[in-house]
Amino acid sequence: MSRNFYSEINLHIVWHTKQSRPLLSLEIETATHAFLRKRLVDSEGVYVHEIGGTENHVHICLTVLPTVLVSELIGQLKGASAHEMNQNQPTRDKVLQWQSGYGVVSFGTKDLPWVREYIRNQKQHHAAGSVHERLERMTQD
Repeated sequence: MSRNFYSEINLHIVWHTKQSRPLLSLEIETATHAFLRKRLVDSEGVYVHEIGGTENHVHICLTVLPTVLVSELIGQLKGASAHEMNQNQPTRDKVLQWQSGYGVVSFGTKDLPWVREYIRNQKQHHAAGSVHERLERMTQD
């Protein structure tokens, strides 16, 4: 692929815990989000804007280069984060498992501040019932 290109590929990604159980307690959520952020920062061709969510799902806002295979990136993020959280437990119990599948939506750069704010305030949006269905969807219903 040519290294001479211009791109604006902004993505909103969401995935749930296994059976949408509330596995992301404050401690697990904080550690998981930190792990995901570091993993994304270390990924070539990826710029992370925001990570958020609730006790049963994660939202991520990214800009990626056209060289990034999105499905592969998401699979690696899910697998590595669950492995890391589960390995760091003294009892070696599985504290974090992800549901199969994910949702990914592209959006224009002008919407970047809005998407970041939406992700940052996930708990408030869900408590108030003011979620945006397009950004919460994991399957094509």
